[in-house]
Amino acid sequence: MQRIFLSDLHLSDPEDKVFIGFAACLEAEAKQVDEIYILGDLVEMWIGDDDNSPIAAALTELLSKASKHCKIFLMHGNRDFLFGEKFAAQAGVKLINDPTTLDEEILLTHGDALCTDDGEYQEMRKILRSEAWQQDILRKSLAERIKFGQGLRAESIANNANKSSAIMDVNASAVTNFVTPNIKRLIHGHTHRPGEHKIGQRQSERIVLGDWGPCGWLCRQVGDKFTLECFNLAHRYGI
Repeated sequence: MQRIFLSDLHLSDPEDKVFIGFAACLEAEAKQVDEIYILGDLVEMWIGDDDNSPIAAALTELLSKASKHCKIFLMHGNRDFLFGEKFAAQAGVKLINDPTTLDEEILLTHGDALCTDDGEYQEMRKILRSEAWQQDILRKSLAERIKFGQGLRAESIANNANKSSAIMDVNASAVTNFVTPNIKRLIHGHTHRPGEHKIGQRQSERIVLGDWGPCGWLCRQVGDKFTLECFNLAHRYGI
């Protein structure tokens, strides 16, 4: 089995170098791997499947083309939790739960639920991920949702500026409690702190995906081997 895992692209503009790099990555990787997993925050903001912005149209077309070559799975993040089945069907991807287990030993999550030291964020997460809140926001007009999303993003930036670095990272005890004994690898994003870590005293490991910017990040699985890769967006895929 060959898979790649990636997250935190925060796409917002189809003309941006990150989108162009992601497009090249998908075109190349979809032809050589069996499955692609995107573990949240694919876009900077998603306000509903009726989004008619240029990034929404470009992303749908891009994923639809790539999904003809391999299976693509999409998990909600803290920026794109309103991705719905309509978008998934149009893009040819499958929405997966957070968390999701593969092969009974690989655990996937976006990662924000593990940042338990940030109590304020966790309270907001409960609200935003609730079915009642999401049904209510999706009943509002597209213009209202765009305005709300922009306000929420601005508030998040302001709040994070006043938080310590440690608070916004995962909590070690939360990770240990989250991972059951049968799990050999936990793969997540969200924290923008790529790396590979042991989980407590266990033989299992935690692989943290990086956010895309000057470079791209992905974890590649080839059989039983997992490799965290960082690459230059312009050089890796010849763009």
